[in-house]
Amino acid sequence: MMTPITSGSCLCGTVRFQMSGEFQNFFLCHCKRCQKDTGSAHAANLFSSTATLTWLSGEESIQTYRVPETRHERSFCIECGSALPSVQMNGAVLVVPAGSVDSAITIRPNAHICCASRADWDADLDTIPKLDGLPG
Repeated sequence: MMTPITSGSCLCGTVRFQMSGEFQNFFLCHCKRCQKDTGSAHAANLFSSTATLTWLSGEESIQTYRVPETRHERSFCIECGSALPSVQMNGAVLVVPAGSVDSAITIRPNAHICCASRADWDADLDTIPKLDGLPG
């Protein structure tokens, strides 16, 4: 069996990466830090303890911010601000923002996590109208 290859990039295309290996988990995190990271209701991150990450371009444009005295960190492109993969927990886990992935993601989210911190407005969203483009 071939090892899956996942590719991805930032919004401006400066940073491109490739990952070789499997994702073990896919979590939608509703903690306040992830809300701040994304400017949205939750972060959508893929996790792997066995995959390897290769930067194809733009590695010099990657900045990593870690919340002091916590394990919470995020990497991003200094040109466009897009979230990017990071190796965390002393190299034990690769965290890949799902939105940075250009390939098909074959794993479904495992769980919504940190739901006690969920934004008040993030409820019953399936009842809101769905549009295929921008509102007219």
